[in-house]
Amino acid sequence: MAESLTTIRSKLQEHKQDHLLKFYDELSELERENLLEQLSDIDFVALQTLIDQYVMRNPVKDLPKDLQPAPYYPCDPGSKYDADHYRTIGEDLIRQGKVAAFTVAGGQGTRLGWNGPKGTFPATAITGRPLFRIFAEQLLATAKRYGNSIRWYIMTSPQNHAQTRAFFADNRFFGIDRQDIFMFPQGTMPCIDAATGKLLLSNKSTIAVNPDGHGGSIKALAQSGAIEVMQSCGIEHISYFQVDNPMVRAIDPLFVGLHAAAPDSSGEISSKMVTKTSPQEKVGVFCQSGGKTMVIEYSDLPDDLTNQTTDDGKLRFIAGSIAIHMLSVKFVEKLTSNSDGFALPFHRADKIVPYIDTTTGKLTEPDKPNAVKLEAFVFDAIPLAESSIVYETNRNEEFAPIKNAKGIDSVVSSQQLQTQRAANWLKTHGIEIPLDSKDQVDAVIEISPLTALEAADLKKIDLPKSIKPGESIVL
Repeated sequence: MAESLTTIRSKLQEHKQDHLLKFYDELSELERENLLEQLSDIDFVALQTLIDQYVMRNPVKDLPKDLQPAPYYPCDPGSKYDADHYRTIGEDLIRQGKVAAFTVAGGQGTRLGWNGPKGTFPATAITGRPLFRIFAEQLLATAKRYGNSIRWYIMTSPQNHAQTRAFFADNRFFGIDRQDIFMFPQGTMPCIDAATGKLLLSNKSTIAVNPDGHGGSIKALAQSGAIEVMQSCGIEHISYFQVDNPMVRAIDPLFVGLHAAAPDSSGEISSKMVTKTSPQEKVGVFCQSGGKTMVIEYSDLPDDLTNQTTDDGKLRFIAGSIAIHMLSVKFVEKLTSNSDGFALPFHRADKIVPYIDTTTGKLTEPDKPNAVKLEAFVFDAIPLAESSIVYETNRNEEFAPIKNAKGIDSVVSSQQLQTQRAANWLKTHGIEIPLDSKDQVDAVIEISPLTALEAADLKKIDLPKSIKPGESIVL
């Protein structure tokens, strides 16, 4: 319930934000209620601390002096670890219903030319299965394999929450029991004028806000009641992934087992990596300092470390972050139960934000960054764990993000990678795959998760003996 106008006005005056009520007398009754509701939800004491720390000065990012590449479990275990042992542990946890899937899906498809939540984007090359359906089919297949339903937690945003819920309802939740899906919106942070530290209005009755970053997903898990529900269901581990990667393994038994039982894992948070393709690839890098694993953003890693090589000429800082993690429910609870506030730090991003000029009452559209957006990053939780491990996955098996309309990480590149993975799976069963003059697969191949979660599953399927050049195959 919103606080009274008198209480809010006093609070705003105390924090020099009373300009937010400048147009109050012009508003309709409903607009007044909405504005007071927004203002009531803001902890201005905590926000003032953030403004002082991140807006009125630009924090310098000091890297540790002893920064080293983080150790990792290779995808080809060899003699380094017993993959079958950890896979069995992971399978047992899944079978017992102790592992849930968690998709961060707050984005819109605007950059892809798609009018709707990104999770509704048609991602596969032939049938156009949307991203949400791909994940749903994975969870259905996993549930069938292990004889237990997989609960699915989905973080939306205030902008796409209603659309996402409607999309799932229209598609009858893709065959998943409605009770096994828990949706909740991401939190937001006010947009702040970079010069004055004052909050901006997007219109006369609405504060300009931005999503609080993928790190805000940890806080949202707690505030939405999702963690409480998980505890009541006996869930202990959360498989975290973002909505834009159609090749992600929503539930990976080996990764689950390593996270839960590897001797150097606290079981609090673990991460997947891929080998970087080049020093300039724009992915965060897993590093270690003082025995703690951490991710250093590609833009923050000095050039001498970015380009550093080993004696055999390979990149030394080679472990690229792909935003796939395992988190324990207890760890999320620990990060969000501190009475001093949310455990993760914020990051400053200077952005262009249109705003209402409180002098003229007119909308101003700047042509250069005028505001600060504060965001939390989920990987900042890694060094807060007692210990954390990194597991390498094969890029060609699990990383084909759809972020851009064209070029790198686009729908075209993703669909090519999806076809290549499908072709690789078929080749392991002796299927002839046509290649073009550039040694690329000369066909389009789509394999539903309901057909196979991994290459070995295809041995149960009636497969074609070969594929013709230019052919489209759906399995």
